[in-house]
Amino acid sequence: MRPSAKLPLAALALGAAGLGYSLAEARAYTLRRFSVPVLPAGSSPLRVLCLSDLHLVPNQTKKLEWVRGLAALEPDLVVSTGDNLAHMEAVPAVLRAHEHLMRLPGVFVLGSNDYFAPKPKNPARYLLPYGGKKRIHGNRLPTADLVDGFREAGWVDLNNRREELKINGLRLEFVGVDDPHIKRDRYSEVAGPADPSVALTIGVAHAPYLRVLDAMTADGAGLILAGHTHGGQLCIPGVGALTTNCDLDRGRAKGVSRYPGDGTDPSDAWMHVSAGLGTSPYTPVRFACRPEATLLTLTPAA
Repeated sequence: MRPSAKLPLAALALGAAGLGYSLAEARAYTLRRFSVPVLPAGSSPLRVLCLSDLHLVPNQTKKLEWVRGLAALEPDLVVSTGDNLAHMEAVPAVLRAHEHLMRLPGVFVLGSNDYFAPKPKNPARYLLPYGGKKRIHGNRLPTADLVDGFREAGWVDLNNRREELKINGLRLEFVGVDDPHIKRDRYSEVAGPADPSVALTIGVAHAPYLRVLDAMTADGAGLILAGHTHGGQLCIPGVGALTTNCDLDRGRAKGVSRYPGDGTDPSDAWMHVSAGLGTSPYTPVRFACRPEATLLTLTPAA
């Protein structure tokens, strides 16, 4: 075989190996842990389990059982930032995945994929600038069944709502919005200065669009929790995410950071963006970006 003929075969083999790895990595569920110093002095630590972007299909039993097993962590609070569904019949599977977690205090918001079923799309569209993409929605999903299941378990619905919970003796204020990615956020309905009498004000959204992050930090939220980005989903080692699928910068595609600055300004909020646990069933791959849940330990600020 001529050397020139070997090149296409080598490229094909490399591509096949990369695809196989990406398919396997999409099922390599990982628990991340971070400490975030946001509580008043003298407070006991508070453990918050952050879940996002399950994109669950009923036959994904490995993912379902992995999420069920997270209850063994015994967090003080569970925060779900949406995109639970990826199938018309996924609601019972999602509620089963959360069954033991729903016995704990929890709050939730919804994402676009809790409203609309996925559709086949050109995967390259994901890499286009977010503003240049026309939204392509599938059929309406049974969103109300999902919301009812969470509410009946006692979880607090934060879709364009402001609520308060007392967790382990700490008063926490929550400010949430419905999914900004499909412009369902109505921050004006929940806007207002953070309550100075509570231990912490937490902003919750599915997609971390700057208009929402700016409004939450301007009102004094000390911690913001979001998902949506999939951490970039297909990342380059040493470079990171190629896109966030919104107007958030790529450096904050996942993990814990400060917003809007680097923390040198005391008014900067702490922010956690989850890389999430799933993908669209039509693009079931991840590269250099494992699916994740996160356990945040909130501690007193220095």
